Amino acid sequence: MKLVMLARNPSLYSHRRIIEAARERKHEIDVINTLRVQMKITSGRPTLMHEGRMLPRYDAVIPRIGASITHYGLAVLRQFEMQGTFPLNESVAIGRSRDKLRALQLLVREGIGLPVTAFAHGPHSAEAVIEEVGATPCVIKLLEGTQGRGVILAETAASARSIIEAFCAANTNILVQEYIREADGTDMRALVMGSEVVASMKRTCSTGEFRANLHRGGRAEPIAISEEEQRTAARSTEVLGLNVAGVDMLRSKRWPVVVRSTLRPASRAWRRRRAPISRAPCSTSWRAAPAAARPGHVGWGRIPSPFALLQRQWGAS
Repeated sequence: MKLVMLARNPSLYSHRRIIEAARERKHEIDVINTLRVQMKITSGRPTLMHEGRMLPRYDAVIPRIGASITHYGLAVLRQFEMQGTFPLNESVAIGRSRDKLRALQLLVREGIGLPVTAFAHGPHSAEAVIEEVGATPCVIKLLEGTQGRGVILAETAASARSIIEAFCAANTNILVQEYIREADGTDMRALVMGSEVVASMKRTCSTGEFRANLHRGGRAEPIAISEEEQRTAARSTEVLGLNVAGVDMLRSKRWPVVVRSTLRPASRAWRRRRAPISRAPCSTSWRAAPAAARPGHVGWGRIPSPFALLQRQWGAS
């Protein structure tokens, strides 16, 4: 296949591994800077230019669009889609997953377990919003935050009100969610390809933290997740329309609750071998330790490559 990857920094470890993996499989792959693409939007022949040259037609596109350039990146990806190029994840699905509030609304409509979440406009609603999620402690999140940034644990009603009022004064949209105490500073990340969970890991927060993000000093280890957790993760990506994604979940007293989906599922974990699930982020051929012994549970195992998923889509045309 002739592939193109949208990436601003091809020297990143994750991007280098994608390029290496593609070439190992005899695919052609170009890397283009998303912000240096110009689009000509015209009936019948939509085109793209990159640094003064017209881009050829590709079989598939791998979008590595950072959160800070989502709007322009999705416009570029849509232009590729208009040309008939298959995306690893479609622009509409990426847009849904990047909009935290929209994603939560779609998931809850399908009956997927979520932490109780409240959203309101203005500081006058602070006390009502806190009560909606079961009082304090509660978690306050920026709608645009990634990698644990903009996620705050408010342990008292007074601190929650102060935080909400401060964000509202800055005209910043936030979500307020219940604090799942029984998760005890851990979460699970399930890697989904197509409709199948192919790997899973447990992340544990560092001392003095409540966020388990690896960027915040958390540590990761392989974990076998239950069939219910697998179904929850797979159904979440299906609802959002994602082909490849990581789904973060917490184990609550009620059922598994989905916290978020991510298009870049913790490449740092694979690179540093904190969790021996793979050597690279999603878009390579991953190898790992022997599969979990319990049937019906996902642990480590050999993880299939998303290139196979792209080939199936391309071949179906």
